[in-house]
Amino acid sequence: MTDKNPDSTHIRLAKRVAEQLSCSRSTAEQFIEGGFVSVDGQIEEAPGARVRPDQTVAVAPDASLLELTPVTLLLHKPAGFEAGLGLPGAPTGQAAHASRSQGAQQALTLLSAASHLPEDASGIRVLQRHFKQLECFTPLPTEASGLVVYTQDKRIARKLAEDIESLEQECIVEVKGDIAPNGLQRLCHGLTFNGRPLPPIKVSWQNETKLRFALKGIRPGQIPAMCEAVGLTVVGMKRIRIGRVPLAKVPEGQWRYLQPWEKF
Repeated sequence: MTDKNPDSTHIRLAKRVAEQLSCSRSTAEQFIEGGFVSVDGQIEEAPGARVRPDQTVAVAPDASLLELTPVTLLLHKPAGFEAGLGLPGAPTGQAAHASRSQGAQQALTLLSAASHLPEDASGIRVLQRHFKQLECFTPLPTEASGLVVYTQDKRIARKLAEDIESLEQECIVEVKGDIAPNGLQRLCHGLTFNGRPLPPIKVSWQNETKLRFALKGIRPGQIPAMCEAVGLTVVGMKRIRIGRVPLAKVPEGQWRYLQPWEKF
């Protein structure tokens, strides 16, 4: 372990690695953040950690900057947790970017090694760098639960930002009350929201109290307003799929990595 009370003989780990490998300081930092550097046998991911001259600093033989690819995290957000959307209307432009960044920062309370799905089949090692520079392009209302995507990958960020209107999202909505005559048919087609007719939507009963919605271009408040229009009150809502990526068996409050073969 590194010493927390360094004296003048201690140096930054990144400097020590740069000297050992005869590489640049930035390259050394990337190796450290990639989990390839150990101090006295323990992995150290902080380039700024201080080490003593007598401590053993080792770089893994398989260390490669090619391994430092950006990751995408799929979180099962619990109800009551802020995830990129705290206002009645969806922000745009700079406000949207600020909201996404704020949501990503708040997600750090759940996005940690401790809440990683133990059964994650990706095989990716959890590193501290995976929780940095995350952006959320799939916000959910605070009262809703379900799948939220956080990514470092600019390609996925661009895909979600540009195509979110055309990606089908699937939600399970728990309701109470008595549905109006022909209410299910009206939910599928015939309602308006914010003064505009809604396109055809796939809606079906999952059981006596839960409806399954599959729709594109969903707007904040749309599903509660639709249900209210046919005599129902929303009790709870969970998003279980975005495009072709499902929430699957990730428990509330846990997350997994998006695997390379999974596409939205």
